[in-house]
Amino acid sequence: MARKIIDISIFLENDVISDPPGFQPKIEYIDHQASVAGMTAFFPGLEQEDLPDGEGWAVERVSLSTHNGTHLDAPYHFASTMDGGQRAITIDEVPLDWCFQPGVKLDFRHFEDGYVVTVGDVEAELSRIGHRLSPREIVVVNTAAGAAFGGDNYVDSGCGMGADATLYLLERGVRLTGTDAWSWDAPFSFTARRYAESKDAAIIWEGHRAGRTIGYCHLEKLHNLESLPDHGFTIACFPMKIRGASAGWTRAVAIVED
Repeated sequence: MARKIIDISIFLENDVISDPPGFQPKIEYIDHQASVAGMTAFFPGLEQEDLPDGEGWAVERVSLSTHNGTHLDAPYHFASTMDGGQRAITIDEVPLDWCFQPGVKLDFRHFEDGYVVTVGDVEAELSRIGHRLSPREIVVVNTAAGAAFGGDNYVDSGCGMGADATLYLLERGVRLTGTDAWSWDAPFSFTARRYAESKDAAIIWEGHRAGRTIGYCHLEKLHNLESLPDHGFTIACFPMKIRGASAGWTRAVAIVED
């Protein structure tokens, strides 16, 4: 049996727009020449010419939010409570069992940017791919944002998952979901226009807020989901162990056994 590991994570990088202005990661690269003084300071009397090729080490300084790059959101990100009033767990408390499970892909690339996915949409897609959800499966949604990544409009691209659609998954035992869009919910620019018309605050972050009823996690800013089959693969997405945090970075991968 052959095993194929598919990278479904984006890069952490300076020059590609993966977050709104003011929220981007910042990476400072220190090369083998710039680091020489830092290395020789550890060893009194050591000179640059004593080092192989006169080089020190390569190192980077990174300034990040826990929500930069491909990351896993904990229930604590969505609200202070989950499961109808229990304390919401933080990223270091997320059961690792949630993070290594069979995956299911819902293809919603045909929906226009800003569309809010309904229960009917989820049921129709599950019917199309011939799959019945099982508890603990990881459900990822492939949206139009995947193809937009790297462009100026990425943050405003793709559809979002509505509260009812999210709860439909959670009520069937799903505890971890994911999207290749910037957010599990519809892009804020579209929600803002809808809110301006309706003044209904319930539509703001509605997919996230489903975690107040049933605690769950989701991956955001996945990539390369179009290369996955509809099901028959495993996702591994263990988050960084950051004490008391709302999210953790992950090198999410899909594992396909042929």
